[in-house]
Amino acid sequence: MAEITAQAVKQLRDLTDLPMMDVKKALVEAEGNQERAIEILKERNKKVMLKRLENSTSEGVVRVVISADGTQGAMVEIQCESAPVAKADDFLFLADQCVKQLLTGPGAITPEELLAQSAPDRAGMTLGSLLEEVVGKIREKMVVSRVIRVAGPAGGYAHHDGKTGVLFRAAGENKTAPVLRDVAMHIAALKPLVTNSEELSADLVSAERTRLTDEAAASGKPANIVEKIVDGRMKTFYAENGVLGFQLFAKDDSKTVNQALAESGLKAIGFTRWVLGN
Repeated sequence: MAEITAQAVKQLRDLTDLPMMDVKKALVEAEGNQERAIEILKERNKKVMLKRLENSTSEGVVRVVISADGTQGAMVEIQCESAPVAKADDFLFLADQCVKQLLTGPGAITPEELLAQSAPDRAGMTLGSLLEEVVGKIREKMVVSRVIRVAGPAGGYAHHDGKTGVLFRAAGENKTAPVLRDVAMHIAALKPLVTNSEELSADLVSAERTRLTDEAAASGKPANIVEKIVDGRMKTFYAENGVLGFQLFAKDDSKTVNQALAESGLKAIGFTRWVLGN
């Protein structure tokens, strides 16, 4: 049997960042051949993932990134088992590599498509391989659960705890306007349900307009005045029913979100709001 020196164990541990005993066992099995020992460790790390397959992943992070020119935005949710791991450098590096590749690469509809792509800052390694490597180091189940990329103008925001993320999409030429991120923050905090009033139930809107019209008409005011009163009250109705554009802007409640965007030549067209695990 080949002699396994302390130096050989240290070299392999430095390469893999795995526990010393695991490294030594792999070297013994590989009869001192470092390349074979690495293959053995890779195979065992896959088994670690399989053993933890049924474990719950209730922790993790949502990562959001917007391109410098505002033309693209990407968001990734990656889950793990415990809160300490969600803050670990290796786990956060994995999350950042995933969202960076999603933004700058060819795009992906599913997590599986993304994991098959290259890790931007790890030459010769896919994101899937990087995931296996991090699982091998930390010994905890990790899942890339959701991915999305949108065309700009886009604004993005991730809450400081990493558990809420927003991608906001607008129409207009001002792709780097600060208000885009401000609206994403607004969405994170005020939790609108839809972007525009057209997305509400037509029956709901019609019933409310009829109610308000009957109420205003009972005052005996002329029809044109009644119509203006109803239009004004419908704006309040839209805001109360979670329509983003009609909500008072969180950063300046003297105007609505629609008004704040219009000042920068923009119009809201959609948003995605994720809360970790929901």
